[in-house]
Amino acid sequence: MPQQQPVNDVMLILERDGAVCLAERQGTGYADGLLNLPSGKLDNDEDVFDAVIREAFEETGLVIQREALRVVHVMHFRNPEGEPRIGWFFAARHWEGEPQNMEPHKCAGLSWHPADHLPDNTVPYNALGIAHWRKGEQFSVHGWERSA
Repeated sequence: MPQQQPVNDVMLILERDGAVCLAERQGTGYADGLLNLPSGKLDNDEDVFDAVIREAFEETGLVIQREALRVVHVMHFRNPEGEPRIGWFFAARHWEGEPQNMEPHKCAGLSWHPADHLPDNTVPYNALGIAHWRKGEQFSVHGWERSA
């Protein structure tokens, strides 16, 4: 039987006064119109810290130092299409700059939302990770439900 090769995703939780920064997807062909955390997949020869630092800069223009990041949740997730993923949720203690939409061809804009009351159109994968982070839960599994 072939081994599972999950995609590794990195997601950045920027929190300010109880609100998190979300980006509205557009023009990507997947989940357009939904809100998600600044995020992306690992590139070759990248670790998860390098990936989230790169994605933060590419998507928001923020400069974040490695020591300002902490892993706050890891999720083994299977999306609705059945694709396995490992989600690495990072919180930044501080950053340089103010978040800006650096990818207008893929993002309709950035906005801040109360972490305890996310909009209904938040990508479920991201909403679950934020909920676990708020509860202090470091690991979760979703999408692998087994029938009894």
